[in-house]
Amino acid sequence: MARYTGPVCKLCRREGVKLFLKGDKCISHCTLDRRNTRPGQHGTSRARKESEYSKQLREKQKVRRTYGMLERQFANTFDKAAARPGRTSENFLQTLEMRLDNLVYRLGFADSRAQARQLVNHGHFSVNGRKTDIPSFIARPNDVITVRDNSKGSEYFKTRILMLAQKGVPAWLSLDVNALSGRVVSIPARTDLELPFDEQMVVEYYQR
Repeated sequence: MARYTGPVCKLCRREGVKLFLKGDKCISHCTLDRRNTRPGQHGTSRARKESEYSKQLREKQKVRRTYGMLERQFANTFDKAAARPGRTSENFLQTLEMRLDNLVYRLGFADSRAQARQLVNHGHFSVNGRKTDIPSFIARPNDVITVRDNSKGSEYFKTRILMLAQKGVPAWLSLDVNALSGRVVSIPARTDLELPFDEQMVVEYYQR
């Protein structure tokens, strides 16, 4: 599976906003706090006035990088969301939030979406009792995501239990810390999410 393997701090610097690509480390050790300029030799040059297209592109890149997806997969996800009834922006954001790697991150089993993707790829989770190692798997309300029995004994998840007891989860999810299991209570509304971008501009980008 293709994925970005470069320094993620550069992505935040390019977008000029924290995307929390390294989880909690972005709060205490953020390169953007020290170097709030674009990467590269022209990063400190005077900013030009942005066109409407440029603004839309930057918002699209923020969303894509936040969820750790490459362009083709991201565009295909948008096309599927646009084909569904309802507001495209809400459909699109909900589809991204219901990805298995994002749910593993939201439930606190990983510090970042990249780490969550790796844990899913390595087969540590089951959905409704069935092993699922596809990060792009789209969950539904009432689906139960559980750490598999042969993974619960690992040092990583033993330590994770202590961390999970100190963290909360979004209202649209529920978590059983002792069982290392979470459930999708409902599809999230936009008001349930605090995200550093405007997804409506992504719609405008693809529908221009």
